[in-house]
Amino acid sequence: MKWSWKLIRLAGIDVYVHATFFILILWIGLSYWLLEGTLSAVFNGIVFILALFACVVLHEFGHALTARRYGIRTLHITLLPIGGLAAMERMPDDPKQEIAVALAGPAVNLVIAFVLWLWLSLSNMLVPVDQLSLTGGPFAERLMLINLVLAVFNLVPAFPMDGGRVLRAVLAMRMNHNRATQTAAKVGQGFALWLGLMGLLYNPFLIFIDLFVWIGAAAEAGMEQVKSTISGMSVGRAMLTDFEVLSPHDPLTLAIELTLASSQKDFPVLDEDEVVGVLTQADLLKGLQEQGEQARVSDCMQGGVNSADIDESLEKVLQRLQTCQCRLLSVTEAGRLVGIVNMDNIMELISIQTALHEDHKQAKWQA
Repeated sequence: MKWSWKLIRLAGIDVYVHATFFILILWIGLSYWLLEGTLSAVFNGIVFILALFACVVLHEFGHALTARRYGIRTLHITLLPIGGLAAMERMPDDPKQEIAVALAGPAVNLVIAFVLWLWLSLSNMLVPVDQLSLTGGPFAERLMLINLVLAVFNLVPAFPMDGGRVLRAVLAMRMNHNRATQTAAKVGQGFALWLGLMGLLYNPFLIFIDLFVWIGAAAEAGMEQVKSTISGMSVGRAMLTDFEVLSPHDPLTLAIELTLASSQKDFPVLDEDEVVGVLTQADLLKGLQEQGEQARVSDCMQGGVNSADIDESLEKVLQRLQTCQCRLLSVTEAGRLVGIVNMDNIMELISIQTALHEDHKQAKWQA
């Protein structure tokens, strides 16, 4: 995610903080200053919000480490003003596993709350809830209560929140995964509308959460629709078979000619029929700017191109393209290069399949 900085790496997972998170810190500090008017209050407020977000990080690690048990890798965790976001390769296909992953986050908050309650009880530091305020009362007790709030709020059945993912998984036990996702997304967007209204009436900060839920639900529903459209297809359906290749020894002038002569923007680089790299349009432009048009392709290309077998699932290839941050994959058959595939090819195929599906539905309705 752009405008994010790496904070720490734990259990093999990078934790990032987004630039907008510092706006939250500034807002919290200003709120405490207006409330109490002392630097001590500002300091205590910022320390409390940082402790809260440490709990949010642990919440996300609950998701990530549970997903790891099912062979699903978490790419990174990013801290945002509205909470944390664990970027996983995918969610489990098995509804029971998805429920376990979704519930792991709130479970961490409940464990934190229990540990804090136990410590407060043993040390005889618990005070009645009505004696607590934003700045008053034992630090640990306020943190305990906020963890309870986090657990309960995340369990609201509003997709893509944790409770919404549980709802989707339960529905997926009774209907196909795509329909379950669309239903859960509609419930999530209905909740987002209510949350937006509450934000307008009471707390503008709720509007940010409302946007996150609404956009997240729409994005997840769209992605599930894409997966449903290409389900059962192999990468051979989407690959380009008419394409140009370059040699490591070719000058960039040849890449310029091929780019201008066709719509192809990225070129596999072959050395004696073996794919050794790829020259993307960005690599070409950078090479022209820094080294000139007579520079060799080998000086500008990216090495180590990922490949896919022609019979490999198109859905898996799409996931690989999304996670490897590569422009294209070479497609092979019996070890021989037979095509290339990139995100544009797959999106074009999806658009065509969607149009055909809609046409089929319309013809069936008219009949």
